[in-house]
Amino acid sequence: MIRTTMITLLVGAMSATALFGADEVRVGGGGASMATVFRPVKAHFEKDTGGIMVIAQSTPKNGLIDLLNGTVDIATAAVPFDSMVKGAEKEGVKVDTALLESRVVAKNRTVLLVHPSNPVQALTKEQVKGIFTGKIVSWKEVGGSDTPILVAWGKLTPGQNAQFSKIILDGEPVLKDIIDTTDYFGIKDTVAATPEAIGIDPFALGVDGTVKTIATEPPLSSDVIVVTKGKPTAKVQKLLSYVSGAGTKYIIK
Repeated sequence: MIRTTMITLLVGAMSATALFGADEVRVGGGGASMATVFRPVKAHFEKDTGGIMVIAQSTPKNGLIDLLNGTVDIATAAVPFDSMVKGAEKEGVKVDTALLESRVVAKNRTVLLVHPSNPVQALTKEQVKGIFTGKIVSWKEVGGSDTPILVAWGKLTPGQNAQFSKIILDGEPVLKDIIDTTDYFGIKDTVAATPEAIGIDPFALGVDGTVKTIATEPPLSSDVIVVTKGKPTAKVQKLLSYVSGAGTKYIIK
């Protein structure tokens, strides 16, 4: 009887595990898309649908590599699909794009962060480009105080860096004399502690009183995309349908 009871409990546990796994959707990729869409939607999705979302934040290219390896069910990024593919191929991963499907699910906003004491309120694209390429070196040149401009640049934000360089810097390299920082939070913390600094971050990360945003013309935005291997499975489609339906109100815009 004891043996029979133990077997019954074991089978029940295995069934529960299988059921848990069946509803679990693993999402991997860049921090901007996670902050804009999947982190704010996660708790609501799980409560409303009973599904389970597992977030495996990395980078756009690593999210795609993980998708191809079967480590995640969805790869997400705030950079174009071809940028994800090129990044993966630079790592030696062969990508057959015919086997993949991508779609836009939201918009990511990239904002300029400065110290709250900075009097500058707005910058044009040319001014932003001049600052980040080293052609404009003093805040006085753009209506600020007579102090040097210090650019905070993240080593662990490759997708954001590449998109910003392509759209705003027109492919020109960022100046060499930067404050070399880490990730999105490192950029924000550096700007908050440095009155002369400027950096870029996703708006979805949250802007509080420790930093100030500067308006840009045109605004800095990019599509948030998701990539799947072929047609989405039923559990993946449940998440994507929620994101485009009831979950829209939780996406940070």
